[in-house]
Amino acid sequence: MTTVSPSLEVEPKKPFWKKLARVPWTWRITIGYLTVMLFIPIIAMFLKAGTEPPSRFWAIATSDIALSTYNVTFVTAIFAAFLNGIFGTLIAWVLVRYDFPFKRVIDATVDLPFALPTSVAGLTLATVYSNNGWIGSLLAPLGIQQISFSRTGVAVAMIFISLPFIVRTVQPVLQEMEHEIEEAAWCLGASQWQTFWKVILPPLFPTILTGVALGFSRAVGEYGSTVIISSNTPFQDLIAPVLIFQRLEQYDYSGATVIGIVLLSISLVLLLAINFLQAWARRYDSR
Repeated sequence: MTTVSPSLEVEPKKPFWKKLARVPWTWRITIGYLTVMLFIPIIAMFLKAGTEPPSRFWAIATSDIALSTYNVTFVTAIFAAFLNGIFGTLIAWVLVRYDFPFKRVIDATVDLPFALPTSVAGLTLATVYSNNGWIGSLLAPLGIQQISFSRTGVAVAMIFISLPFIVRTVQPVLQEMEHEIEEAAWCLGASQWQTFWKVILPPLFPTILTGVALGFSRAVGEYGSTVIISSNTPFQDLIAPVLIFQRLEQYDYSGATVIGIVLLSISLVLLLAINFLQAWARRYDSR
């Protein structure tokens, strides 16, 4: 009669609920919260869009008006995000490196788009940039007319609401950068521009891309301000979030969901591309 060595005995599998009990409670709360607030809504949206036949889904997603709104939304959001990437970095640099009167007031004002209701922001921008507004009246003699209620107005609104993301992302990194590195570069004969381009910008570039990604995401999903400052005219300045709302007003829930899925998918692809650039920049800096 053969006996099985104790070392070769197979340990019985533990029930799933016992394995789950060993997971830290912080993990369980995190997974539960993300499931309720993020995963379930996204899955429900895909399931709702899946009720449409593939031919119908494709027809809605690639209709002329939908393609026009994708163009207005994403091209304008990319433009606003990268413009803020330049000027937001400049603002963060000034706030960190210089002392001047009312610095704290200006620093606090940067967060105003966070606290200001988007509808109020849209109404204010539409008034200021109209032909009779404070800024619009100054631009009209230069041949720059009809900023409000146009695609240019949409860009202005996206720039306004996404600016704090770039400034607040870059500002802490600038505060932690050591001035001794810059002084060493100056001692070696580097100019201020060479110091910025070869010493400061490389470690700062991934952070700037992070701020650009956050600003882009905020601009794509903006509704309250853009719906007021634009004329919402199809094939001119109609954005995808407004088109979704118009479909909902017409009780076309499937059509609104299909456009939302396309909006979500394109945003994810662009954000993954920006994250890839961030990873590439970090690998480049570590060499």
